[in-house]
Amino acid sequence: MTTLHHLLQTYVDKGWAPGAVALIDRHGSTETAAVGFLDATASAPMPPDAVFRLASITKPVVAAAVMTLVDDGTLALDAPISEWLPELAQPAVVRTPAGPLQDVVPATRPITVDDLLTFRAGYGFPDDFSLPQVKALLAVHKDGRTPAGLPDPDTWLAGLARLPLLHQPGAAWLYNTCSDLQGILISRATGRPLPEVLTERILAPLGMADTGFEVPAARRHRFTTAYQPDGKGGLEPTDTPDGAWSRLPAFLSGAGGLAGTAADWLAFGRMLLNGGTAPDGRRVLTAESVRRMTTDHLTPEQRASSTLFLEGQGWGYGGSVDIATTDPWTVPGRYGWVGGTGTTAHIVPATGTVAILLTQRAMENPSPTALMRDFWRYAAEAS
Repeated sequence: MTTLHHLLQTYVDKGWAPGAVALIDRHGSTETAAVGFLDATASAPMPPDAVFRLASITKPVVAAAVMTLVDDGTLALDAPISEWLPELAQPAVVRTPAGPLQDVVPATRPITVDDLLTFRAGYGFPDDFSLPQVKALLAVHKDGRTPAGLPDPDTWLAGLARLPLLHQPGAAWLYNTCSDLQGILISRATGRPLPEVLTERILAPLGMADTGFEVPAARRHRFTTAYQPDGKGGLEPTDTPDGAWSRLPAFLSGAGGLAGTAADWLAFGRMLLNGGTAPDGRRVLTAESVRRMTTDHLTPEQRASSTLFLEGQGWGYGGSVDIATTDPWTVPGRYGWVGGTGTTAHIVPATGTVAILLTQRAMENPSPTALMRDFWRYAAEAS
């Protein structure tokens, strides 16, 4: 019988990645596997509490922080973001998605907080990366997996504001940019640094002590080296434990800037499954905010035009929401996301399951890797 450890070991043995950590939790019963090593030199075995660059599984955590501000009345879902992000008060929109950047029309309505949460603000990545506006957006974003290479939030936002929207607010789902905007929104709405707000409202109440935008020296002995395929069948390092995450970056990416452990994300997932309540009974989110986070908000047309990222499924706040059983692991209501550094995290409310996979091997494109799909299949069978 295949075990979670055996599944991960199969990929490590063939050199696909130096190591991996995965866990599957159902109603508090947890199967955990940590295999391989922290780096390709096998300098230290992979511990279950290894710290990984979480990449885009940061997005649900940041969306939850936005919803705590909605819960307390600091923000409103229908409020124009221009109150806090005046740079985006009067955006222009390209007349047609394939048209030149100079051919624009005014936005028909303001961008709202809800637009940011549903990824329908008009900024972000579509299926077609060849569009002129998208090429310009890539120059602003660079590689989101390395936020240390980005300027401070005000400078970044000023650069973004010089670009027209690809679509009218509310019209289309576009990937990624809205999570970075959420991070800036949190900081400006509270008048405090994003890490402070995230710690106070999400990380500390849930005991997510190993999660943050930097990895202190005391935790770096558990921090993995990051790799990407080298095009020759091997791997090349992209970051080391004493590299980009050893200091707080100028740009705190709400789209992918956190590093953390599987156990920390498990605490977050359990909170969502528990309707917004922490293990000690403290309420982190209202039940209504959890419902909104984990409910699909897209139209059929918006889902159909975003198959590169969503594969036909929906989007809540900060993560995808399965609406159709297209694979053994897709269950209506399943919520979570994948990260470009090789991470995945999902909850399945129907079965009370949290499933998390953390690897050091970067994805080569938006399509989930073979290990991700094998892990999801295993998690579905185990549940």
